[in-house]
Amino acid sequence: MAGHSKWSKIKRKKGVADQKRGKIFTRCIHEIAVAAREGGGDPDGNPRLRLAIDQAKAVNMPNDNIDRAIKRATGELKGDEAQELTYEGYGPGGTAVLVEVLTDNKNRTVGEIRHAFTKAGGTLGENGCVAWMFDKKGLFAVKKEAIAEEALMEAALEAGAEDIVDEGDVWELTCPTKEFHTLKVALQGLVSLEMAEIQYLPKTRNPVHGETAEKIIRLLEALEDLDDVLSVSANCEFEESEGK
Repeated sequence: MAGHSKWSKIKRKKGVADQKRGKIFTRCIHEIAVAAREGGGDPDGNPRLRLAIDQAKAVNMPNDNIDRAIKRATGELKGDEAQELTYEGYGPGGTAVLVEVLTDNKNRTVGEIRHAFTKAGGTLGENGCVAWMFDKKGLFAVKKEAIAEEALMEAALEAGAEDIVDEGDVWELTCPTKEFHTLKVALQGLVSLEMAEIQYLPKTRNPVHGETAEKIIRLLEALEDLDDVLSVSANCEFEESEGK
């Protein structure tokens, strides 16, 4: 697999700021609600819900908030109905961009996403225009200083990892979504995780440089900052200097 986009590194840095703003709570609640609505409210029988709860607890979300989100999703409590949707488009330089959202107001959300694309010099496209360029995978990041490569590789491959990539200060690992929980548990038994997410990863990546890279980063950040957005993926490869 080609080296992973430096956007993942930018996102890890950005995550600190998101947590300070409290926005991460909103995203955790969204993901818990979607997981519970699709797979039921019992985390023992719903791996996606178990992951969402783990992520919420990792940022110190109170148990009451988690319970309310599950009960609203399963109908035990009344709440706004939200839809999980995917939007697709092209950023500067023809970069393919995939945006996952959870919204209770589709018109508001699509308007905000279209504005972000247009402002960056991109265009919001039709469903299916870029989705074929991505695969949904589990993505992990582990600090190099925390574990030897050989020990990490042995444990990760045995637990279902497909690939391990050198990304400077971290190892990035990918796996099929069905192996996500198994691999996460195996890795947590060895080392602290810098990232543990299910994302749309591009099948191939196009290098971007200079002004085009800066415009793409501004677009991705603008999309990430929207309240309804759960995740953003792009098929570009940034240079080490981009996004610093």
